[in-house]
Amino acid sequence: MEKIIENKFFLTESMLYSVEKVLGEQMLKLIDKLKETNHLTKEEWVSLIEGRTPEVAEYLFAQARDVREEVYGKDIFIRGLIEFTNFCKNDCLYCGIRRSNTNACRYRLSMDEILQCCENGYELGFRTFVLQGGEDAYFTDDRLEQIVKAIRGQYPDCAITLSVGERSYESYKRLFDAGADRYLLRHETYNAEHYEKLHPEELSAKARQQCLTNLKEIGYQVGCGFMVGSPYQTAEHLAEDMMFIADLKPHMVGIGPFISHKDTPFAKEPAGTLDLTLYMLGLLRLMLPNVLLPATTALGTIASNGRELGMLAGANVVMPNLSPSMVREKYLLYNDKAYTGLEAAEGVRDLQERMHRIGYEVVVSRGDWLGERGK
Repeated sequence: MEKIIENKFFLTESMLYSVEKVLGEQMLKLIDKLKETNHLTKEEWVSLIEGRTPEVAEYLFAQARDVREEVYGKDIFIRGLIEFTNFCKNDCLYCGIRRSNTNACRYRLSMDEILQCCENGYELGFRTFVLQGGEDAYFTDDRLEQIVKAIRGQYPDCAITLSVGERSYESYKRLFDAGADRYLLRHETYNAEHYEKLHPEELSAKARQQCLTNLKEIGYQVGCGFMVGSPYQTAEHLAEDMMFIADLKPHMVGIGPFISHKDTPFAKEPAGTLDLTLYMLGLLRLMLPNVLLPATTALGTIASNGRELGMLAGANVVMPNLSPSMVREKYLLYNDKAYTGLEAAEGVRDLQERMHRIGYEVVVSRGDWLGERGK
């Protein structure tokens, strides 16, 4: 039996098997190198990304689990997500809360509503609160500083994470001094040309990356990240993302599959895949053994067991939603966002059970980055 491949040569089944075996062995060697050195060249990254097979992925995931358990054990850290505004001044082509989406039902939470979310979360065992929102001009430095100080005053044993987009160095510094510990700012894609295809012209990859540099300089625990399978993305783009992250050395990396939103220019673009997202999670764990790595909501959206699979690929953080039920369905960055309808207490119990079934335990902890010390 013969098979025709793209270069028009004829290979017998046995010859084809031999070629695939050699290529698979090369991928395993690259995984071993990454685990040992935490470094690959761009060409090696591209080869490893393009050379993904189910067998290679399973080997990767086993190595990633070994590394995360060596550093963080079986612990799963939970962050309480508070989506406090869906107003945004930006018009990113992929995002459901972009300013030109007139179908979005806009809202803002008051200080009292935000603090109530924190109170509910604290009682459930959350020791990190993540304030996430669009770039909403209503939330000035003064207003955000008041909110951060109020949370810090009431919950001194908790970490405060902000995810409110691009701001000035002075703004970041002021919020840090007010008591914020961490900042999440996905770089989305490192490649400048690719970035331009996903964003309006007033936004740039360089400015985004400078914000991350500023945040690290100020002293935040910093999180970056990218979409997997976004429109126009190539293996070379993903390789550049990995190299940028290796240089930045963030404390957290948040990645998830691209999922389109019906009211954006990318409405009909195909979603990123579960398999490639999990694969990139595993690679990130080997590259940055100590990184705090979430299994994101988007992962749970694209597959009902996506978060569990994320943990088995090397993740160790999950971010349940503490936002009031009345607004959760309004913070729609993409279609069909995972939303169980459960109250927060029920959701946490469900999460604990799900993690326990795969051998992991949700813990009451700030879940700080362990640096180079390990556990």
